[in-house]
Amino acid sequence: MQALWMLAASLFFATMAVCIKVASAWFHPAELIFWRGLLGMGVMAVWARSRRTSLATHYPWMHAWRSLVGVLALGAWFYAIAGLPLATAMTLNYMSSVWIAAFLVGGALVAWNPRSGSGLPARQGPLALTVLAGFAGVLMMLRPTIEQHQVFAGLVGLLSGMLSAFAYLQVMALGRTGEPEVRTVFYFAAGSTVAGAIGTLLTGWSPWDWGHALWLLPMAVLASLGQWCMTRAYSHGPTLLVANLQYSGIVFGALYSLVLFGDRIPPGGWAGMALICASGIAGTILRARAAPDAPAEEH
Repeated sequence: MQALWMLAASLFFATMAVCIKVASAWFHPAELIFWRGLLGMGVMAVWARSRRTSLATHYPWMHAWRSLVGVLALGAWFYAIAGLPLATAMTLNYMSSVWIAAFLVGGALVAWNPRSGSGLPARQGPLALTVLAGFAGVLMMLRPTIEQHQVFAGLVGLLSGMLSAFAYLQVMALGRTGEPEVRTVFYFAAGSTVAGAIGTLLTGWSPWDWGHALWLLPMAVLASLGQWCMTRAYSHGPTLLVANLQYSGIVFGALYSLVLFGDRIPPGGWAGMALICASGIAGTILRARAAPDAPAEEH
């Protein structure tokens, strides 16, 4: 069942990205974050009421930190979706597992004292290779964006993956405290609303058109459903299968990119996509073997 929750979350997020791609022609990222959060709060409030779940929390600062890094990741991803082919933006956002592996390797190297005569910490060599493979995949994917002068959007997309790694770690921590999924998603939506409102006040509101605004509702509903499914999957003791099925989002995004937007992905881009998926899965497996009693994916 956990695998199905993650598969559903990936499909919802990929479909949400389609709505964002279309809506970004009329709304800037701060507005999209605001409407996504505001409408998402409504959806989650109704859901909590139907389940008779209180929205009061004993962990406000944990929710605040999750909202902060989550909103930053969301803003970077929305910007990348607007400026890059959908498949590229989706794949860069799914670099979070590779980033977590990079953090682990970096931490092990910082803690290692070569003067002690001990070798490098176990498993860091293979884990480092997965990180290098992941970033090699990024270079292969970004080559077309460099040729099309989309370097900045590509770097922002890469940043969204790194920030997502921090956000997912906090989701896991909240799940371990016993916070209901609907509460975690509600407070993230609330944080998105506040951050989006501040950003929009600074940048200004776009001209309102009801035909264009219709894209905002499915964006918010799909985002809430995706967040809820993802939070449920990670909060209930994820397995390797659950952790690795997140990469199905790349497949969904690539299909949407080809069918709906007519994006042309060169062979090198497909190879880079596959390399990022493989390195993320390998990193997840290596981390699970290094800490068998821990959850497979530290989101």
